[in-house]
Amino acid sequence: MRVEFGVLGAVGARDEEGTPLPLKGPRHRAVLARLIVARRQVVPVARLVADLWDEPPANAVGALRTFVGDLRRGLEPHRPPRTPSRLLVTEGAGYALRAAREDVDAWRFEETVDALGDAGPARVLERTTEALAWWRGPAFADFGDERWLRSPRARLTELRLHAVELRAEALIALGRPVAAVPDLDAHVTDQPWREDGWRLLALALYRSSRQADALSVLRRARAMLREHLGVDPGPRLRRLEEDILRQADRLDPDADRLDPDADRLDPDAGTAAVDQVWARATAAYEGALGSRARTRLESTVGLMRDLAVTGGGGLEAARRHRVAAVAAAEQLGDPELTARVIGVYDVPAIWTRSDDPEQARRLVAAAERTLRSLAPAGQDAARCRLLATIAVESRGTLPRDLSPSGALARPSQAAGQAEEIARRLGDPSLLAFALNGTFMQSFHRAGLAGRRDAVGAELVALAAGHGLVRYEVLGHLIRVQARCAFGDLAAADRHAVAVDGLAARHELPLVSVFTTWYRALRTASTGTREAAEAAYEEAAASLVGSGMPGLEAGLLPLARLCVALRHGGGPPRETADSDWGPYGPWVRPVLLTESGLLDEAAEALRTVPAPPRDLMFEAMWCLVARAAIATGDTGLLAKAHAQLAPAAAEVAGAGSGLITLGPVADHLTAIESALR
Repeated sequence: MRVEFGVLGAVGARDEEGTPLPLKGPRHRAVLARLIVARRQVVPVARLVADLWDEPPANAVGALRTFVGDLRRGLEPHRPPRTPSRLLVTEGAGYALRAAREDVDAWRFEETVDALGDAGPARVLERTTEALAWWRGPAFADFGDERWLRSPRARLTELRLHAVELRAEALIALGRPVAAVPDLDAHVTDQPWREDGWRLLALALYRSSRQADALSVLRRARAMLREHLGVDPGPRLRRLEEDILRQADRLDPDADRLDPDADRLDPDAGTAAVDQVWARATAAYEGALGSRARTRLESTVGLMRDLAVTGGGGLEAARRHRVAAVAAAEQLGDPELTARVIGVYDVPAIWTRSDDPEQARRLVAAAERTLRSLAPAGQDAARCRLLATIAVESRGTLPRDLSPSGALARPSQAAGQAEEIARRLGDPSLLAFALNGTFMQSFHRAGLAGRRDAVGAELVALAAGHGLVRYEVLGHLIRVQARCAFGDLAAADRHAVAVDGLAARHELPLVSVFTTWYRALRTASTGTREAAEAAYEEAAASLVGSGMPGLEAGLLPLARLCVALRHGGGPPRETADSDWGPYGPWVRPVLLTESGLLDEAAEALRTVPAPPRDLMFEAMWCLVARAAIATGDTGLLAKAHAQLAPAAAEVAGAGSGLITLGPVADHLTAIESALR
């Protein structure tokens, strides 16, 4: 008997005659939904238990088996007793749903939309109309914000919105713009952040002989984007408005097909043409803005955002000009403008130590002042960006180090509030920025690589679905770090390759710094001491001129020390005179013990501070533990054991994507032996 599964709405199943099959309670439906999300792959029992319960009961595994048994009977009511299920199968220590691709509406929908490719408008209209009819409500409508549902639900939602726009574009191309208007009007009402929706609605109205309405729609789009995102419409919307005002020939209803790239440069025209376009555009921009200070400020920060990813000098200049722009905005006394100037600089951040801590403090203070000044109602997008800025800029510091008394929010609270607002608004770029803040505040204890891996996975899916390339890069880099923490170098390799490809295609030179250091870490994990030291020398060269002192300071000598400690034979000879940067307090006791100066090492340990809660947290505690073992400091050993225990399944330091001190479990074993 054929069974069809539906998740484009409430989760359900029907037999081949369309009769609903009994799925019993919500936990049963959750098991089925989780297996559908796995796309025919086996989901281990332990994973299912963790996903079904926040706090699993003692009989969770037994309850799960009961749910699976009930589902099997409901899905295959005519299966003879004691014969294996052909749909919900047991494999190893887990379960899988082996439904055919065409029997799950979500899988069928994805395949249909993805297969359109270069299909003509008639075919696109036919297939998208059919596919959109399969939706009965939001994807997985009977479930809340379960972590395991976020990425697949976001992917399906984005694909549905894309299908709506494809269908409308096909109607316009087929000379039926009037038919496209109602759905597009509803589309932009529900999804006001999608510029393609506004563009298509304006074009459909124009081709329906409603030029005034088309221009009104474009004004609405501009007001919406400026009010809620603090940005101007993109080039395609701006060009459409210009074309409508001059009634450009390319907007004629008899045009073959909407071609947003009709005027693009011949790719063979070369660098000279690019330079010419840049010069003309810059001159036009300067002439148009005149002395409009507010517009200039916002535009400047937008330029700084792009400049920050171009290389070392660009990153340093972006930081410097950003602070000046924020200060200028505050002087104008307009908190909404200041919020936009602060929030538009949403440059993805991967390293947990600030390149300029003083600047970070000033930005956080400005963001907090602006939050206090904003009107209590409305301005949710601006509020979200300010909170995300606080979360990102507060990286690697404790709350008491960030703000004077009376601060609005601790950084971790700011991250949570930003994410909640972004999810409620349904804005992908806003959510990506908020998730960056969530990542930066996910270091309150050891052993959280799994949580960061989930953030990275959601960022990759979200960014890939919405063209947010820089956040797609960030998601892959986070996953490189997280997979290294678990010793899963094969997965880390895949993400490193993906991120290098994105960086090459989109001219993001700073990305290679992190992938070069990752490959040095890989060599240190699998190769000889000599090979590891050579790889780290090459990696250090990539940092020269990068404009990232928060990453560069002390990193090469730390990497050499880690290689030496893992391979034996003592630290490198030059380490005693090295500049250890921020790592000095935790490295010094180890160097003293390695030199046999145990009394001095013990004295250094008595004043050693707690390591910062960042990507090096576990590594620094392992160094402290090594020195404490040598000096017999049992009190410090007990403290180190308590701090490291949550990361027992991880590799010390490898979560940084840069260095490794070997499995945390080995360090815990050494501590336990010393405490006996």
